[in-house]
Amino acid sequence: MNHVMTGRERLFAVLNGEPVDRTPIWLLFPYHQAPYYADVRNLPVYRPIVEAASQYAITLNRRNPRVALFTPEVKEWDEEYEEDGLPVRRHFVEYKGRQLCEEVRHLRGSTRIKKLLSSEDDLAFYCSLPVNIDQAAIEAELDSQMANYRQEMAEFPLDLGAMMLDLGEPIGPLYHAAQLDEYAIWSLTQPDRVVDLLERIQQQKRLVYQYCLQHDLADVYFLVGSELASPPLVSRKTFLRWIVPYASELIDMVHRHGKKVIQHYHGQIKKIMPDFITMGPDALHTIEAPPVGNCTFSEAFEIVGDRMALIGNIQYDDFGRMSTAEMEAAVIAVLDECRGKRLILSPSAGPYESEISDQMVQNYLTFMKTGWAYRPVQHR
Repeated sequence: MNHVMTGRERLFAVLNGEPVDRTPIWLLFPYHQAPYYADVRNLPVYRPIVEAASQYAITLNRRNPRVALFTPEVKEWDEEYEEDGLPVRRHFVEYKGRQLCEEVRHLRGSTRIKKLLSSEDDLAFYCSLPVNIDQAAIEAELDSQMANYRQEMAEFPLDLGAMMLDLGEPIGPLYHAAQLDEYAIWSLTQPDRVVDLLERIQQQKRLVYQYCLQHDLADVYFLVGSELASPPLVSRKTFLRWIVPYASELIDMVHRHGKKVIQHYHGQIKKIMPDFITMGPDALHTIEAPPVGNCTFSEAFEIVGDRMALIGNIQYDDFGRMSTAEMEAAVIAVLDECRGKRLILSPSAGPYESEISDQMVQNYLTFMKTGWAYRPVQHR
């Protein structure tokens, strides 16, 4: 292949299972600031990485339009104050005179967190809350975000990659509200109650995805949810009930509009890899080998074959602790293992820190330059 592809061409070639001139490299850096990542484009320490990424990497500009989960009858608010000179943050949910409260209390040397849901009684109340499935109200809330979003679309250089929407999956609100040891027990004692809640949240998700697809807001959709109800926290049986049917439907919606899907998963994925074939994304991020995960790229490709691209898998922490020689060797090892396969080279996680070491900067640069120079990458 003599044609030098743009980042966008390289990205969609891999997502379509077509030949590429080089393995796409994705740092997980969005183009516009996202609340869960450091503001890499405005922090001086990241400047050499961002400048190099414009040449070597693809960019998926991850954005998060959101609508209220519950109807207006459900009141939610935050309170922040100090107690004994230490900060306390509380989040309240109230409906028909009953309240739930989440509390984050900073102590000297530690943090104590009380989750919103810590008993079956809390779960029953939470599952009784009316989910917002009013199409007009949902569209009005999304309409209010469109001027800013359209501006971001106009600013994003498409040659770098694609706009990518992260709209959530039904499991997200319950997982983040729940005390996890109770959550695991509920998968055994309250599975039907949870499924009823997920069905109602899925009604909202259909409307949100439909709006975004009909307005042609992105070429790639990022589904984050599968890791929130999977082994070993809960059983594969629970994964098949709480994750697979909802993700499958949303992925099918996206595909019917000619768009692409990347699913995200951290952790021990080997046992459930066949279920990602069922859900049918175009790519899966991230495959983690032992000791962090339990699946090598070779094992993963043995299961999925050429049915999807795989993304990964240098651990984020390794960018801070490896020497540049070790980083170069790690990248070459991944590319050798995946030679001829549908691969996007990526860290396991995004840039969380506002300050990073000079060594970490050098490792990001080594990661990109090593991946860029590697040959061959033609897919079988």
